[in-house]
Amino acid sequence: MDEGSPDNVETLKALLAKERAEHAAALLAKDHAHAEIERLRQIIKALQRHRFGRRAETLDPDQLSLSLEDVEQEIAAGEAAAEATAPAAKSERAAKRRANRGSLPAHLPRIESIIDIEDKTCPHCSGGLHLIGEDRAERLDIVPAQLRVLVIRRPKYACRACEDVVVQAPAPARLIEGGMPTEATVAHVVVSKYADHLPLYRQAQIWARQGINLDRSTLADWTGRAAFLLRPVHERLLETLKRSSKLFADETTAPVLDPGRGRTKTGQLWAYARDDRPWGGTDPPGVVYVYAPDRKAERAAAHLVGFKGVLQVDGYAGYRSLAEKGDIRLALCWAHVRRRFYEIAAAGPAPIASEVLERIAKLYAVENDIRGRSADERRRVRQELSQPLVDALKPWLKSQLERVSQKGKLAEAIRYALARWDGLSLFLGDGRVEMDSNIVERAIRPIALNRKNALFAGSDGGGEHWAILASLIETCKLAGRDPETYLANVITRIVKGHPMSRLDELLPWSSTPAAADVA
Repeated sequence: MDEGSPDNVETLKALLAKERAEHAAALLAKDHAHAEIERLRQIIKALQRHRFGRRAETLDPDQLSLSLEDVEQEIAAGEAAAEATAPAAKSERAAKRRANRGSLPAHLPRIESIIDIEDKTCPHCSGGLHLIGEDRAERLDIVPAQLRVLVIRRPKYACRACEDVVVQAPAPARLIEGGMPTEATVAHVVVSKYADHLPLYRQAQIWARQGINLDRSTLADWTGRAAFLLRPVHERLLETLKRSSKLFADETTAPVLDPGRGRTKTGQLWAYARDDRPWGGTDPPGVVYVYAPDRKAERAAAHLVGFKGVLQVDGYAGYRSLAEKGDIRLALCWAHVRRRFYEIAAAGPAPIASEVLERIAKLYAVENDIRGRSADERRRVRQELSQPLVDALKPWLKSQLERVSQKGKLAEAIRYALARWDGLSLFLGDGRVEMDSNIVERAIRPIALNRKNALFAGSDGGGEHWAILASLIETCKLAGRDPETYLANVITRIVKGHPMSRLDELLPWSSTPAAADVA
C-alpha cells in the first residue's frame, strides 16, 4: 500500500492521536501525583502549625479545616484543567468516583428519568431489539428552600331566625398568637442560630433575599418565645440525666452583655452529659446546659441536687466540694494531665515529660482495645493491664519531682497529677468510667462555635435561652434525630396542649415524637 494512500494516512492519524492521548494521560498522572504530594505537604504543614505553633499562631480546628479546603479546591481545579485535554484519563477518574462514592441515603425521594434510544430496530438486520438490562446512575440534587404561605379560612355561619347567633370554628392555637410564623418556621430559626451558628441578623439577610423583610428583633421574639415554651422540657431533661449513675461535667464561658457598664461580663454555661455507649449502657446519650452568671462551685452543687453517682470532670477545684458530701465520687481526666506534659514536650527536648506521655499512651492503648465491651470486662482488663502501669507511674513521678526545679512547669505538671491521683485512678475499679472527660468537652464545642459567631448573649435571660435550646438540639444530635423536625413537632404538641405530666414523651430520644415527625 502506498504511504500516501488515504488508508495509510488515516492509520497514521489514529496512531498519532493514540500517542497524544497516552502522553496526555501520562502528564495528567504526573500532575496528579505532584498535586497529591503538594496536598499532603500542605496538610502536614497545617497540622504542624496546629500542634506545635506558638499559642498566638496556632490554628484552631476550624481554621485548619478552612486552610485544607483551599488546598483541595486548588488541586481539584488543576485536575479539571488537565482532564479537559485527556478524555481517556477523565473517563478513568469518573469510573473511580462511581466506584468509591457509595450509595445515597434510601430515605431521600427519587425522581427518575429515562434516557432511551429513539429507534429500537437492530442497525444490522433491522430486527426488533429487546431489553436486556440498564445502567442506573444516582446524582445528589437540591431544591432551594421554598417559602410558602399557609392560609387558614374559618367560615362564619349565622341563623336567619336569630339575629345574634354567629357560629365559627375556633382558631387553632399558635406559638406566636397573631404572628405570621408556623411552628416549623420558628424551629428553623432556632436551629439555624444554635446548631448552624447563624446569628439572627444574618438570618434576616437570608430571608430578605427571598423577599421576606423580617427585623432581627422579630426573629429574637420568636426565639425567646420558643425558649420559654420549651423550658419545662429542658428541666425534665436535666432531671432525667441526674437519675443516672454516672455523668460528665464541664463548663465554658458565655459572654453576656452588661448594659449597666456598657461592656460584656463573663457568664458560664455548665454542661452535664451522659453517654454510656462506650461500655454498652442502655440509657440514651444526652447533654443539658445550664446558664449561670459565674463559675462559683455552688453553681454545680445547685444544678446537681439529687444526683448520686460518679461525676467525671476536669481538674477544676470547684467540683471537690461535691465529693465531700459523700453522694458523688469524682473521676478525673487523664487528658488534662497529658496536656500539661505535652505542652512541655512540644517546647523542646524534655525526657521526663516525654516518658510520661509514653506511659499514658499505653493506658489509652488498653482503652482503645476495650471500647464497647461490657463494664465488667473493661474493669477486668484494666485490673490486669492498666493497674500495674498506674501503680508504677505514681512513685516514678514522685522520684522525678525531687530532681527537678520546684518552680518550673514540669514540677507544676507533676504536682497537678499527684494531687488528683485518687480521681485519676477511679476508672481502674469501675468499667463504666472513662479515662477522660472528652465526651463532655465535645459537647462544649458547639457552644464555642456559636460564641465565635454571635460574640455574646444580650442578657442573662439570653444565656438561659441559649442553654435551653442548645440542650435540646445537641441531645437530638446524640440521639440521631433531626433537631429541626424534632423542635417543630414538640413546639406544635405543647401549643396544642400536651400534658405537662407526660414530658418524658417530648424528650429527644423518646419514640413518641419520632412517630409524629413523619406526619
